Amino acid sequence: MAFFVQISLLRLMADNSKVRVRFAPSPTGALHIGGVRTALYNYLFARQHHGDFILRIEDTDSQRFVPGAEKYIIESLKWCGIQTDEGVEQGGPHAPYRQSERKEIYLTYAQQLVQSGNAYYAFDTADQLDALRKQAEADGKTFAYDYTVRQQLQTSLALPKEEVDARIARGDNYVIRFKMPENEDVQMDDIIRGHIVINTKTLDDKVLYKSADQLPTYHLANIVDDHLMEITHVIRGEEWLPSLPLHYLLYRAFGWQRPEFAHLPLLLKPQGQGKLSKRDGDKFGFPVFPLQWNAPDGSTAMGYRESGYLPEAFINMLALLGWNPGTEQELFSMQELIDTFSLDKVSKSGARFNPDKAKWFNAQYIRMADNNRLADIIAPLYAERGISVTPQRAAEAIALIKERATFPVDLVDLTQKLFIRPDAYDEKSVAKFWKADNVTRLAELRQILASEDLADPATAEARVHEWIKSNEYSMGQLMNTLRIAIWGVSQGPSIFHIIAFIGKDEALARIDAAAASLGQGA
Repeated sequence: MAFFVQISLLRLMADNSKVRVRFAPSPTGALHIGGVRTALYNYLFARQHHGDFILRIEDTDSQRFVPGAEKYIIESLKWCGIQTDEGVEQGGPHAPYRQSERKEIYLTYAQQLVQSGNAYYAFDTADQLDALRKQAEADGKTFAYDYTVRQQLQTSLALPKEEVDARIARGDNYVIRFKMPENEDVQMDDIIRGHIVINTKTLDDKVLYKSADQLPTYHLANIVDDHLMEITHVIRGEEWLPSLPLHYLLYRAFGWQRPEFAHLPLLLKPQGQGKLSKRDGDKFGFPVFPLQWNAPDGSTAMGYRESGYLPEAFINMLALLGWNPGTEQELFSMQELIDTFSLDKVSKSGARFNPDKAKWFNAQYIRMADNNRLADIIAPLYAERGISVTPQRAAEAIALIKERATFPVDLVDLTQKLFIRPDAYDEKSVAKFWKADNVTRLAELRQILASEDLADPATAEARVHEWIKSNEYSMGQLMNTLRIAIWGVSQGPSIFHIIAFIGKDEALARIDAAAASLGQGA
Protein backbone atom coordinates (compact mmCIF):
# COMPACT_ATOMS: atom_id res chain seq x y z
CA MET A 1 0.00 0.00 0.00
CA ALA A 2 2.84 2.38 0.78
CA PHE A 3 3.99 1.90 -2.84
CA PHE A 4 0.71 3.24 -4.24
CA VAL A 5 0.72 6.24 -1.87
CA GLN A 6 4.28 7.09 -2.88
CA ILE A 7 3.55 6.77 -6.62
CA SER A 8 0.44 8.93 -6.20
CA LEU A 9 2.32 11.73 -4.50
CA LEU A 10 5.27 11.52 -6.90
CA ARG A 11 2.85 11.97 -9.79
CA LEU A 12 1.41 15.05 -8.12
CA MET A 13 4.87 16.50 -7.59
CA ALA A 14 5.75 15.87 -11.24
CA ASP A 15 2.53 17.56 -12.39
CA ASN A 16 3.04 20.39 -9.90
CA SER A 17 -0.51 19.67 -8.72
CA LYS A 18 -2.09 20.44 -5.39
CA VAL A 19 -3.80 17.72 -3.37
CA ARG A 20 -7.54 18.22 -3.57
CA VAL A 21 -10.01 15.86 -1.90
CA ARG A 22 -13.72 16.03 -1.34
CA PHE A 23 -16.37 14.69 0.99
CA ALA A 24 -19.56 14.23 -1.01
CA PRO A 25 -22.47 13.02 1.14
CA SER A 26 -26.08 12.74 0.03
CA PRO A 27 -28.67 14.62 2.15
CA THR A 28 -30.80 11.54 2.70
CA GLY A 29 -30.80 11.63 6.51
CA ALA A 30 -28.44 11.87 9.44
CA LEU A 31 -24.70 11.60 8.82
CA HIS A 32 -23.55 8.18 10.08
CA ILE A 33 -20.25 8.04 11.95
CA GLY A 34 -18.89 6.00 9.04
CA GLY A 35 -19.45 9.07 6.88
CA VAL A 36 -17.79 11.29 9.47
CA ARG A 37 -14.75 9.00 9.40
CA THR A 38 -14.61 9.32 5.60
CA ALA A 39 -14.71 13.11 5.95
CA LEU A 40 -12.03 12.97 8.65
CA TYR A 41 -9.61 10.85 6.62
CA ASN A 42 -10.05 13.16 3.63
CA TYR A 43 -9.46 16.18 5.85
CA LEU A 44 -6.34 14.71 7.48
CA PHE A 45 -4.90 13.73 4.10
CA ALA A 46 -5.54 17.19 2.66
CA ARG A 47 -4.07 19.05 5.63
CA GLN A 48 -1.00 16.84 5.79
CA HIS A 49 -0.23 17.58 2.14
CA HIS A 50 -1.20 21.27 2.36
CA GLY A 51 -4.11 20.62 0.06
CA ASP A 52 -7.80 21.52 -0.14
CA PHE A 53 -10.78 19.79 1.47
CA ILE A 54 -14.07 20.32 -0.38
CA LEU A 55 -17.62 19.63 0.79
CA ARG A 56 -19.94 18.77 -2.09
CA ILE A 57 -23.58 17.85 -1.55
CA GLU A 58 -24.74 15.11 -3.94
CA ASP A 59 -28.48 15.67 -3.96
CA THR A 60 -29.42 14.36 -7.41
CA ASP A 61 -31.60 11.61 -5.91
CA SER A 62 -34.68 13.75 -5.37
CA GLN A 63 -36.74 10.76 -4.20
CA ARG A 64 -34.54 10.26 -1.14
CA PHE A 65 -33.90 13.92 -0.25
CA VAL A 66 -34.64 14.66 3.43
CA PRO A 67 -35.25 18.27 4.57
CA GLY A 68 -32.71 19.40 7.15
CA ALA A 69 -30.12 16.76 6.26
CA GLU A 70 -27.75 19.15 4.49
CA LYS A 71 -27.75 21.55 7.43
CA TYR A 72 -27.14 18.60 9.75
CA ILE A 73 -24.11 17.49 7.71
CA ILE A 74 -22.58 20.98 7.83
CA GLU A 75 -23.19 21.38 11.56
CA SER A 76 -21.74 17.93 12.26
CA LEU A 77 -18.48 18.69 10.47
CA LYS A 78 -18.17 21.99 12.33
CA TRP A 79 -18.69 20.31 15.69
CA CYS A 80 -16.00 17.77 14.81
CA GLY A 81 -13.52 20.51 13.91
CA ILE A 82 -13.36 19.42 10.25
CA GLN A 83 -12.93 22.66 8.34
CA THR A 84 -13.84 22.93 4.67
CA ASP A 85 -11.88 25.05 2.19
CA GLU A 86 -14.60 25.09 -0.47
CA GLY A 87 -18.21 24.02 -0.28
CA VAL A 88 -21.89 24.81 -0.16
CA GLU A 89 -21.49 27.41 2.61
CA GLN A 90 -18.40 29.42 1.67
CA GLY A 91 -18.43 28.76 -2.08
CA GLY A 92 -15.20 28.66 -4.06
CA PRO A 93 -13.78 28.74 -7.57
CA HIS A 94 -15.69 25.61 -8.62
CA ALA A 95 -19.14 26.65 -7.37
CA PRO A 96 -21.87 25.61 -7.18
CA TYR A 97 -21.10 22.73 -4.80
CA ARG A 98 -24.63 21.38 -4.68
CA GLN A 99 -25.26 18.93 -7.54
CA SER A 100 -28.88 19.92 -8.01
CA GLU A 101 -27.61 23.40 -8.93
CA ARG A 102 -25.25 21.91 -11.52
CA LYS A 103 -27.73 19.69 -13.36
CA GLU A 104 -27.58 21.66 -16.62
CA ILE A 105 -24.01 20.53 -17.27
CA TYR A 106 -24.45 16.77 -17.01
CA LEU A 107 -26.52 16.11 -20.14
CA THR A 108 -23.76 17.61 -22.28
CA TYR A 109 -21.25 15.13 -20.89
CA ALA A 110 -23.65 12.21 -21.23
CA GLN A 111 -24.29 13.13 -24.87
CA GLN A 112 -20.53 13.40 -25.40
CA LEU A 113 -20.23 9.76 -24.36
CA VAL A 114 -22.99 8.78 -26.78
CA GLN A 115 -21.26 10.60 -29.63
CA SER A 116 -17.94 8.89 -28.87
CA GLY A 117 -19.62 5.46 -28.87
CA ASN A 118 -19.17 4.91 -25.12
CA ALA A 119 -22.85 5.25 -24.22
CA TYR A 120 -26.28 4.87 -25.79
CA TYR A 121 -29.92 5.86 -25.42
CA ALA A 122 -32.36 3.34 -23.96
CA PHE A 123 -36.13 3.85 -24.15
CA ASP A 124 -37.31 0.81 -22.15
CA THR A 125 -40.06 1.61 -19.67
CA ALA A 126 -40.03 0.50 -16.06
CA ASP A 127 -42.82 -1.99 -16.80
CA GLN A 128 -40.90 -3.49 -19.69
CA LEU A 129 -37.76 -3.93 -17.60
CA ASP A 130 -39.79 -5.44 -14.78
CA ALA A 131 -41.28 -7.96 -17.20
CA LEU A 132 -37.79 -8.91 -18.40
CA ARG A 133 -36.63 -9.46 -14.82
CA LYS A 134 -39.65 -11.62 -14.01
CA GLN A 135 -39.15 -13.70 -17.16
CA ALA A 136 -35.49 -14.24 -16.34
CA GLU A 137 -36.44 -15.24 -12.81
CA ALA A 138 -38.99 -17.74 -14.16
CA ASP A 139 -36.21 -19.19 -16.32
CA GLY A 140 -33.95 -19.52 -13.29
CA LYS A 141 -31.71 -16.67 -14.42
CA THR A 142 -30.86 -13.14 -13.35
CA PHE A 143 -31.59 -10.33 -15.79
CA ALA A 144 -28.71 -7.96 -16.48
CA TYR A 145 -28.83 -5.02 -18.85
CA ASP A 146 -25.51 -5.73 -20.58
CA TYR A 147 -23.85 -6.59 -23.88
CA THR A 148 -25.92 -9.77 -24.22
CA VAL A 149 -29.25 -7.91 -24.48
CA ARG A 150 -28.65 -4.27 -25.35
CA GLN A 151 -28.95 -4.80 -29.11
CA GLN A 152 -32.24 -6.66 -28.76
CA LEU A 153 -33.92 -3.95 -26.64
CA GLN A 154 -35.21 -0.47 -27.37
CA THR A 155 -31.84 1.24 -27.56
CA SER A 156 -30.03 3.53 -29.98
CA LEU A 157 -27.79 0.53 -30.72
CA ALA A 158 -30.75 -1.42 -32.12
CA LEU A 159 -33.18 1.24 -33.42
CA PRO A 160 -32.68 3.28 -36.60
CA LYS A 161 -31.15 6.69 -36.01
CA GLU A 162 -34.23 8.39 -37.41
CA GLU A 163 -36.47 6.68 -34.87
CA VAL A 164 -34.10 7.52 -32.02
CA ASP A 165 -34.06 11.19 -33.04
CA ALA A 166 -37.85 11.22 -33.41
CA ARG A 167 -38.39 9.73 -29.95
CA ILE A 168 -36.11 12.26 -28.35
CA ALA A 169 -37.68 15.13 -30.31
CA ARG A 170 -41.22 14.26 -29.21
CA GLY A 171 -40.16 14.03 -25.54
CA ASP A 172 -40.17 10.28 -24.94
CA ASN A 173 -38.49 9.37 -21.69
CA TYR A 174 -35.09 7.79 -22.05
CA VAL A 175 -31.96 7.03 -20.11
CA ILE A 176 -28.38 7.13 -21.25
CA ARG A 177 -26.48 3.96 -20.37
CA PHE A 178 -22.73 3.37 -20.39
CA LYS A 179 -21.67 0.89 -23.07
CA MET A 180 -19.60 -1.55 -21.08
CA PRO A 181 -16.84 -3.27 -23.10
CA GLU A 182 -17.77 -6.89 -23.77
CA ASN A 183 -14.73 -8.77 -22.54
CA GLU A 184 -11.97 -6.65 -21.08
CA ASP A 185 -9.88 -6.93 -17.94
CA VAL A 186 -10.03 -3.57 -16.19
CA GLN A 187 -6.70 -3.02 -14.42
CA MET A 188 -7.11 -0.83 -11.33
CA ASP A 189 -4.94 0.36 -8.46
CA ASP A 190 -6.28 1.25 -5.04
CA ILE A 191 -4.07 2.93 -2.45
CA ILE A 192 -5.43 0.71 0.32
CA ARG A 193 -6.31 -2.51 -1.52
CA GLY A 194 -3.55 -2.69 -4.10
CA HIS A 195 -3.98 -3.96 -7.65
CA ILE A 196 -7.46 -5.11 -8.69
CA VAL A 197 -8.57 -6.78 -11.92
CA ILE A 198 -12.23 -7.10 -12.98
CA ASN A 199 -13.51 -8.47 -16.27
CA THR A 200 -16.28 -6.44 -17.85
CA LYS A 201 -18.31 -9.59 -18.61
CA THR A 202 -19.45 -9.41 -14.98
CA LEU A 203 -20.64 -5.79 -15.27
CA ASP A 204 -23.87 -4.30 -16.58
CA ASP A 205 -24.54 -1.10 -18.52
CA LYS A 206 -25.20 1.41 -15.75
CA VAL A 207 -27.60 4.31 -16.23
CA LEU A 208 -25.76 7.64 -16.39
CA TYR A 209 -28.58 10.08 -17.09
CA LYS A 210 -32.40 10.09 -16.84
CA SER A 211 -34.41 12.40 -19.05
CA ALA A 212 -37.53 12.06 -16.86
CA ASP A 213 -36.06 14.24 -14.12
CA GLN A 214 -33.20 15.71 -16.17
CA LEU A 215 -30.72 14.52 -13.58
CA PRO A 216 -27.62 12.34 -13.75
CA THR A 217 -27.07 9.27 -11.66
CA TYR A 218 -24.31 9.19 -9.07
CA HIS A 219 -21.82 7.65 -11.47
CA LEU A 220 -21.89 10.40 -14.08
CA ALA A 221 -22.25 13.35 -11.71
CA ASN A 222 -19.52 12.03 -9.46
CA ILE A 223 -17.00 11.64 -12.28
CA VAL A 224 -17.83 14.95 -13.98
CA ASP A 225 -17.72 16.94 -10.74
CA ASP A 226 -14.50 15.34 -9.55
CA HIS A 227 -12.90 16.21 -12.88
CA LEU A 228 -14.19 19.79 -12.99
CA MET A 229 -13.25 20.37 -9.35
CA GLU A 230 -9.75 19.02 -10.00
CA ILE A 231 -9.99 16.27 -7.37
CA THR A 232 -6.68 14.41 -7.11
CA HIS A 233 -7.62 11.70 -4.59
CA VAL A 234 -10.98 10.02 -4.05
CA ILE A 235 -11.08 8.61 -0.52
CA ARG A 236 -14.43 6.94 0.06
CA GLY A 237 -16.15 3.98 1.69
CA GLU A 238 -15.74 0.35 0.73
CA GLU A 239 -19.34 0.22 -0.49
CA TRP A 240 -18.21 2.13 -3.62
CA LEU A 241 -15.54 -0.43 -4.54
CA PRO A 242 -17.86 -2.30 -6.97
CA SER A 243 -18.28 0.98 -8.87
CA LEU A 244 -14.53 1.41 -9.40
CA PRO A 245 -14.34 -0.41 -12.78
CA LEU A 246 -17.09 1.77 -14.22
CA HIS A 247 -15.44 4.91 -12.91
CA TYR A 248 -12.08 3.88 -14.36
CA LEU A 249 -13.74 3.29 -17.72
CA LEU A 250 -15.62 6.59 -17.59
CA TYR A 251 -12.38 8.51 -17.07
CA ARG A 252 -10.91 6.66 -20.04
CA ALA A 253 -13.99 7.33 -22.19
CA PHE A 254 -13.76 11.05 -21.47
CA GLY A 255 -10.01 11.09 -22.01
CA TRP A 256 -9.45 12.60 -18.56
CA GLN A 257 -6.68 11.91 -16.08
CA ARG A 258 -8.28 10.01 -13.24
CA PRO A 259 -7.64 10.67 -9.55
CA GLU A 260 -6.09 8.15 -7.19
CA PHE A 261 -8.61 5.98 -5.35
CA ALA A 262 -8.66 4.70 -1.78
CA HIS A 263 -11.57 2.65 -0.43
CA LEU A 264 -11.93 2.66 3.35
CA PRO A 265 -12.95 -0.41 5.38
CA LEU A 266 -16.43 -0.73 6.85
CA LEU A 267 -17.28 0.11 10.44
CA LEU A 268 -18.58 -3.13 11.92
CA LYS A 269 -21.05 -3.93 14.68
CA PRO A 270 -19.59 -4.42 18.18
CA GLN A 271 -20.00 -8.17 17.66
CA GLY A 272 -17.82 -7.85 14.54
CA GLN A 273 -20.26 -9.18 11.95
CA GLY A 274 -22.04 -6.79 9.61
CA LYS A 275 -21.97 -3.07 9.02
CA LEU A 276 -22.69 -0.81 11.98
CA SER A 277 -26.20 0.57 11.59
CA LYS A 278 -28.60 2.96 13.29
CA ARG A 279 -30.52 -0.05 14.58
CA ASP A 280 -27.42 -1.21 16.47
CA GLY A 281 -27.30 2.08 18.33
CA ASP A 282 -30.99 1.87 19.18
CA LYS A 283 -30.62 -1.74 20.26
CA PHE A 284 -27.51 -1.43 22.41
CA GLY A 285 -27.87 2.15 23.61
CA PHE A 286 -25.00 4.04 21.99
CA PRO A 287 -24.97 6.78 19.34
CA VAL A 288 -24.14 6.12 15.70
CA PHE A 289 -24.55 9.77 14.67
CA PRO A 290 -22.35 12.75 15.62
CA LEU A 291 -25.31 14.95 16.61
CA GLN A 292 -28.84 14.19 17.66
CA TRP A 293 -30.98 13.71 14.56
CA ASN A 294 -34.52 15.06 14.60
CA ALA A 295 -36.16 13.53 11.56
CA PRO A 296 -39.02 15.25 9.70
CA ASP A 297 -41.37 12.45 10.79
CA GLY A 298 -40.78 13.34 14.44
CA SER A 299 -38.46 10.44 15.26
CA THR A 300 -35.10 11.12 16.88
CA ALA A 301 -31.76 9.38 17.13
CA MET A 302 -29.16 10.17 19.76
CA GLY A 303 -25.90 11.87 18.93
CA TYR A 304 -22.43 11.92 20.44
CA ARG A 305 -22.61 15.63 21.22
CA GLU A 306 -25.86 15.36 23.17
CA SER A 307 -24.66 12.18 24.88
CA GLY A 308 -21.83 14.15 26.46
CA TYR A 309 -18.88 13.32 24.24
CA LEU A 310 -16.25 15.96 23.64
CA PRO A 311 -15.62 16.45 19.91
CA GLU A 312 -11.89 15.79 20.24
CA ALA A 313 -12.60 12.47 21.99
CA PHE A 314 -15.08 11.50 19.28
CA ILE A 315 -12.60 12.36 16.51
CA ASN A 316 -9.72 10.53 18.22
CA MET A 317 -11.87 7.41 18.65
CA LEU A 318 -13.05 7.57 15.05
CA ALA A 319 -9.56 8.07 13.60
CA LEU A 320 -8.38 4.77 15.08
CA LEU A 321 -11.28 2.78 13.63
CA GLY A 322 -9.51 1.43 10.58
CA TRP A 323 -6.20 3.30 10.87
CA ASN A 324 -3.24 2.24 13.01
CA PRO A 325 -0.33 4.65 13.55
CA GLY A 326 2.04 1.73 14.11
CA THR A 327 2.85 2.81 17.67
CA GLU A 328 1.37 2.37 21.14
CA GLN A 329 0.04 5.93 21.15
CA GLU A 330 -3.74 6.19 21.43
CA LEU A 331 -4.40 9.83 22.26
CA PHE A 332 -3.97 12.26 19.38
CA SER A 333 -4.83 15.91 19.00
CA MET A 334 -6.16 16.95 15.60
CA GLN A 335 -2.75 18.35 14.70
CA GLU A 336 -1.06 15.12 15.75
CA LEU A 337 -3.50 13.18 13.56
CA ILE A 338 -2.67 15.47 10.64
CA ASP A 339 1.04 14.96 11.18
CA THR A 340 0.78 11.17 11.63
CA PHE A 341 -2.04 10.00 9.37
CA SER A 342 -1.17 7.89 6.34
CA LEU A 343 -3.42 5.99 3.95
CA ASP A 344 -0.92 3.14 3.73
CA LYS A 345 -1.70 2.38 7.39
CA VAL A 346 -5.43 2.08 6.81
CA SER A 347 -6.61 -1.51 7.11
CA LYS A 348 -8.36 -3.46 4.36
CA SER A 349 -10.53 -5.33 6.84
CA GLY A 350 -13.49 -3.88 8.68
CA ALA A 351 -13.05 -2.08 11.99
CA ARG A 352 -15.16 -3.28 14.90
CA PHE A 353 -16.83 -0.46 16.82
CA ASN A 354 -16.37 -0.69 20.59
CA PRO A 355 -18.76 1.55 22.59
CA ASP A 356 -16.76 0.99 25.80
CA LYS A 357 -13.61 2.22 24.07
CA ALA A 358 -15.52 5.31 22.97
CA LYS A 359 -16.32 6.00 26.63
CA TRP A 360 -12.68 5.46 27.55
CA PHE A 361 -11.60 8.10 25.06
CA ASN A 362 -14.11 10.55 26.47
CA ALA A 363 -12.90 9.94 30.02
CA GLN A 364 -9.33 10.66 28.92
CA TYR A 365 -10.32 13.92 27.28
CA ILE A 366 -12.42 14.96 30.27
CA ARG A 367 -9.27 14.60 32.39
CA MET A 368 -7.20 16.63 29.92
CA ALA A 369 -9.80 19.35 29.36
CA ASP A 370 -9.49 22.82 30.82
CA ASN A 371 -11.60 23.06 33.95
CA ASN A 372 -13.09 26.41 32.94
CA ARG A 373 -14.24 24.90 29.65
CA LEU A 374 -15.86 22.00 31.49
CA ALA A 375 -17.52 24.45 33.86
CA ASP A 376 -19.11 26.20 30.90
CA ILE A 377 -20.31 22.86 29.51
CA ILE A 378 -22.02 21.77 32.72
CA ALA A 379 -23.43 25.16 33.72
CA PRO A 380 -26.86 24.32 32.18
CA LEU A 381 -26.87 20.99 34.03
CA TYR A 382 -26.29 22.76 37.36
CA ALA A 383 -29.14 25.14 36.53
CA GLU A 384 -31.47 22.24 35.77
CA ARG A 385 -30.83 20.90 39.28
CA GLY A 386 -31.27 24.28 40.94
CA ILE A 387 -27.62 24.53 41.94
CA SER A 388 -26.31 28.10 41.94
CA VAL A 389 -22.56 28.18 41.49
CA THR A 390 -20.10 30.61 39.95
CA PRO A 391 -17.95 29.44 37.01
CA GLN A 392 -14.83 29.75 39.16
CA ARG A 393 -16.24 27.59 41.95
CA ALA A 394 -17.48 25.07 39.40
CA ALA A 395 -13.99 24.85 37.87
CA GLU A 396 -12.46 24.35 41.34
CA ALA A 397 -14.96 21.60 42.09
CA ILE A 398 -14.27 19.90 38.76
CA ALA A 399 -10.56 19.83 39.56
CA LEU A 400 -11.31 17.63 42.58
CA ILE A 401 -13.26 14.91 40.80
CA LYS A 402 -12.63 14.97 37.04
CA GLU A 403 -10.42 11.84 37.25
CA ARG A 404 -13.58 9.90 38.13
CA ALA A 405 -15.78 11.25 35.32
CA THR A 406 -16.59 9.84 31.89
CA PHE A 407 -19.20 12.39 30.80
CA PRO A 408 -20.03 15.99 31.76
CA VAL A 409 -23.11 14.81 33.62
CA ASP A 410 -20.77 12.78 35.85
CA LEU A 411 -19.05 16.02 36.79
CA VAL A 412 -22.37 17.34 38.04
CA ASP A 413 -23.21 14.12 39.88
CA LEU A 414 -19.80 14.02 41.52
CA THR A 415 -19.61 17.70 42.47
CA GLN A 416 -23.22 18.18 43.51
CA LYS A 417 -22.49 17.31 47.14
CA LEU A 418 -19.82 20.01 47.26
CA PHE A 419 -22.63 22.54 47.01
CA ILE A 420 -25.59 20.69 48.56
CA ARG A 421 -25.33 18.87 51.89
CA PRO A 422 -26.19 15.14 51.63
CA ASP A 423 -29.71 14.39 52.81
CA ALA A 424 -29.28 10.62 52.53
CA TYR A 425 -26.50 8.19 53.36
CA ASP A 426 -25.40 5.09 51.49
CA GLU A 427 -26.94 2.09 53.27
CA LYS A 428 -24.06 -0.31 52.62
CA SER A 429 -21.48 2.21 53.84
CA VAL A 430 -23.52 2.95 56.96
CA ALA A 431 -23.97 -0.75 57.76
CA LYS A 432 -20.23 -1.33 57.42
CA PHE A 433 -18.74 1.68 59.19
CA TRP A 434 -21.35 3.56 61.27
CA LYS A 435 -20.62 1.61 64.46
CA ALA A 436 -20.93 2.85 68.02
CA ASP A 437 -17.14 2.95 68.62
CA ASN A 438 -16.53 4.74 65.34
CA VAL A 439 -19.24 7.33 66.07
CA THR A 440 -17.71 8.00 69.52
CA ARG A 441 -14.29 8.54 67.95
CA LEU A 442 -15.83 10.70 65.22
CA ALA A 443 -17.10 13.01 67.97
CA GLU A 444 -13.53 13.25 69.28
CA LEU A 445 -12.27 13.91 65.77
CA ARG A 446 -14.81 16.69 65.38
CA GLN A 447 -13.15 18.52 68.23
CA ILE A 448 -9.76 18.15 66.57
CA LEU A 449 -11.14 19.49 63.29
CA ALA A 450 -12.78 22.41 65.08
CA SER A 451 -9.44 23.50 66.48
CA GLU A 452 -7.44 23.15 63.26
CA ASP A 453 -6.98 25.30 60.17
CA LEU A 454 -8.40 23.05 57.47
CA ALA A 455 -7.70 25.28 54.46
CA ASP A 456 -4.62 23.26 53.45
CA PRO A 457 -5.60 19.62 52.74
CA ALA A 458 -2.08 18.20 53.21
CA THR A 459 -1.58 19.86 56.58
CA ALA A 460 -5.03 18.84 57.81
CA GLU A 461 -4.53 15.25 56.67
CA ALA A 462 -1.14 14.97 58.38
CA ARG A 463 -2.56 16.34 61.65
CA VAL A 464 -5.57 13.98 61.66
CA HIS A 465 -3.51 10.93 60.71
CA GLU A 466 -1.05 11.70 63.50
CA TRP A 467 -3.90 11.97 66.01
CA ILE A 468 -5.46 8.66 64.88
CA LYS A 469 -2.14 6.83 65.09
CA SER A 470 -1.28 8.28 68.51
CA ASN A 471 -4.59 6.99 69.83
CA GLU A 472 -4.12 3.64 68.09
CA TYR A 473 -7.49 3.95 66.35
CA SER A 474 -8.27 2.15 63.09
CA MET A 475 -7.42 4.52 60.25
CA GLY A 476 -9.78 2.83 57.79
CA GLN A 477 -12.71 2.62 60.16
CA LEU A 478 -12.54 6.20 61.35
CA MET A 479 -11.75 7.84 58.02
CA ASN A 480 -14.61 6.01 56.32
CA THR A 481 -16.96 7.08 59.10
CA LEU A 482 -15.84 10.68 58.60
CA ARG A 483 -16.37 10.33 54.85
CA ILE A 484 -19.95 9.06 55.39
CA ALA A 485 -20.70 12.10 57.54
CA ILE A 486 -19.19 14.60 55.11
CA TRP A 487 -19.93 12.94 51.74
CA GLY A 488 -22.76 10.48 52.37
CA VAL A 489 -20.84 7.43 51.14
CA SER A 490 -17.55 5.78 52.05
CA GLN A 491 -16.02 6.39 48.60
CA GLY A 492 -15.11 9.53 46.76
CA PRO A 493 -12.45 12.20 46.35
CA SER A 494 -9.88 13.03 49.06
CA ILE A 495 -11.89 13.88 52.15
CA PHE A 496 -9.47 16.63 53.15
CA HIS A 497 -9.77 18.29 49.76
CA ILE A 498 -13.55 18.12 50.18
CA ILE A 499 -13.30 19.73 53.64
CA ALA A 500 -11.00 22.45 52.31
CA PHE A 501 -13.47 23.17 49.53
CA ILE A 502 -16.67 23.29 51.60
CA GLY A 503 -14.99 25.01 54.57
CA LYS A 504 -14.64 24.15 58.23
CA ASP A 505 -18.06 25.39 59.31
CA GLU A 506 -19.88 23.33 56.66
CA ALA A 507 -17.76 20.26 57.45
CA LEU A 508 -18.62 20.43 61.15
CA ALA A 509 -22.28 21.03 60.34
CA ARG A 510 -22.30 17.92 58.14
CA ILE A 511 -20.83 15.81 60.94
CA ASP A 512 -23.54 17.08 63.28
CA ALA A 513 -26.27 16.43 60.69
CA ALA A 514 -25.06 12.86 60.14
CA ALA A 515 -24.99 12.19 63.88
CA ALA A 516 -28.53 13.51 64.20
CA SER A 517 -29.76 11.46 61.23
CA LEU A 518 -27.92 8.19 61.82
CA GLY A 519 -27.69 8.14 65.61
CA GLN A 520 -24.93 6.53 67.66
CA GLY A 521 -24.56 3.43 65.52
CA ALA A 522 -24.94 -0.25 66.28
